[in-house]
Amino acid sequence: MADLLVIEFDTEAKAEEVRQRLLALQKEYLIELGDAVIAVKCAEGQIKLNQLFQPVKAGALSGAVWGTLIGLLFLMPLAGAAVGAATGALSGRLSDVGINDAFMKEAAAALQSGKAGLFLLIRKMTTDKILNELRGSGGIVLRSSFDETKEEALQAALADVQARHAATSPAAT
Repeated sequence: MADLLVIEFDTEAKAEEVRQRLLALQKEYLIELGDAVIAVKCAEGQIKLNQLFQPVKAGALSGAVWGTLIGLLFLMPLAGAAVGAATGALSGRLSDVGINDAFMKEAAAALQSGKAGLFLLIRKMTTDKILNELRGSGGIVLRSSFDETKEEALQAALADVQARHAATSPAAT
């Protein structure tokens, strides 16, 4: 069973940094991600999704290759490529892989303008090692399907750097 996690960051760059760190940990088999999407709320209120897997592009490319091959059979490779690309793009547009786009846009509407949300679909993870890696990232957990203790541990790890910074600032003394 997979878990869903939504973390808010101050900038898109910070969310991308954490996503890249998690993708590196996936190569070390410490976490298995089903999807990792960054949603950014623009000043106009629009939600922009930055997905790892682009089903429209992948479908168009795959359709163009297959269309060309089939078109070669009928001596019309260009027409076959065009029809294949259009069909592949349409099928990619209609398919939704990973986290539901409508859900992400609805959840990202709660973000403040200019902030980014990192949506993670986690299939498996080594919790203690992931928490150590995320320690001090500075995000805020918006939604999760974790149990309360796991969610509190994650929030504490993310906020660790903020607490240390507040304790060492001149205003705290």
